[in-house]
Amino acid sequence: MSHTAHELADEFPEHAAKISNLKQSDAHFAKLSDAYHDVNRSIHRAETDVEPTDDAHMQEMRKERMSLKDQLWSMLRA
Repeated sequence: MSHTAHELADEFPEHAAKISNLKQSDAHFAKLSDAYHDVNRSIHRAETDVEPTDDAHMQEMRKERMSLKDQLWSMLRA
C-alpha cells in the first residue's frame, strides 16, 4: 500500500492549469476540490497512523474520494 497523498494536481498533471483556473472561476468545482482535498488528507493521515481509523471508516473515506475524483474528472473533461 502506498502512503503517498493523492493530490488532485498529481492525479491529473496534464490538467494542472485547468484545475487552478476552475478553482478560481467555478464555485462548484472549488467546493468539490476542497472536499477532495479534505478527505484525501484524512485518508493519508490514517494510512500513516497519524490519525488511525478502523477499516470500515477507511473504506468509506476511499469511496468518497473516488466519487469526488470522478465528479472532478467529469468537469475537467467538459
